[in-house]
Amino acid sequence: MRNTLLLINDQIYRACIGIAGVSILVMTLIIPWGIFARYVLGSGSSWPEPTAILLMVVFTFFGAAASYRAGAHMAVGMATERMPPNVRKLLAIVVQLLMALICVFMIVKGAKLCAGTWNQYLGEMPSLRVGISYLPIPIGGVITLIFVLEKLLLGDQSKRRVMSYDVEEAMEAK
Repeated sequence: MRNTLLLINDQIYRACIGIAGVSILVMTLIIPWGIFARYVLGSGSSWPEPTAILLMVVFTFFGAAASYRAGAHMAVGMATERMPPNVRKLLAIVVQLLMALICVFMIVKGAKLCAGTWNQYLGEMPSLRVGISYLPIPIGGVITLIFVLEKLLLGDQSKRRVMSYDVEEAMEAK
């Protein structure tokens, strides 16, 4: 059962990395187009800027979930590293519980934001609902919560092979 859950979470992690990667790739392609259209062609397109902003939201929330699981997020451990081991373990649990609380907040408030703006449309892209643009918030919250629960119940998984790209590259180079 444990291995099945870890394999499922590996797939969720890979999907988050893929979504975040595609988002940033598309952003890097459409921003120069917007600049080119505005300054070279003399007629600015209305869609590149709001699209880039939407993709940044997608990149942020999916990338943050993946970063959390990989242990690549920012953390200040100076105070906790000086404490006794039993206090460190307790603080680690408290941190995970606080992270779970933040995830629940993102899910609830993000879902309310989506629902409250669902019948509005983006001015620059009239076919896109505003509520859709906020969907990465609750979805990212759910995914991060899955990773928080994984860390609480199954321990830190940041050393799994799926997250060790630099280790694999170093082994391939030998």
